[in-house]
Amino acid sequence: MNEVEIYQAGIDDIDTITEWRMEVLAEVFGADAVCSIGMDRLRKANIAYYKESLSKGNHIACFARCGNDVIGCGGVCFQSELPSPDNPSGRCAYLMNIYVRKNLRGNKIGSIVVRWLIDEIKKRNVTKIYLETSKSGYKMYQALGFVDMKDMMIYDNNMQE
Repeated sequence: MNEVEIYQAGIDDIDTITEWRMEVLAEVFGADAVCSIGMDRLRKANIAYYKESLSKGNHIACFARCGNDVIGCGGVCFQSELPSPDNPSGRCAYLMNIYVRKNLRGNKIGSIVVRWLIDEIKKRNVTKIYLETSKSGYKMYQALGFVDMKDMMIYDNNMQE
């Protein structure tokens, strides 16, 4: 495989960013789940998110490219939380949309994308970086220095009271 280059995507790349996002969502949640919400509705919501967040600097999107071919992507959402001893600035970064096409997985492309995003995050003096992972991505993130978070839960909107 030729050298992998990472480049930051901008507003001009919004169509490509959105197409990759839809591909990621279909793989993570399944095509049926994406379709049940309404593909057009979900696409429009993602476009609106990218337009606002990219222009305000609250999101960084990037692509991995080999030659002229885009082969992977990644993103980070910057957020604020109450300052605490483990995060005195209150600034945090949520890694998301880390994705490499199936036929190219296992070539360290995902690691290259994540390392590039971590460097961009550090340039902004953000020290709390977190993510959600699939089973297939767990070992890669662990090798890059991520550890399990303790005492975390998520609210299930589908639970009946």
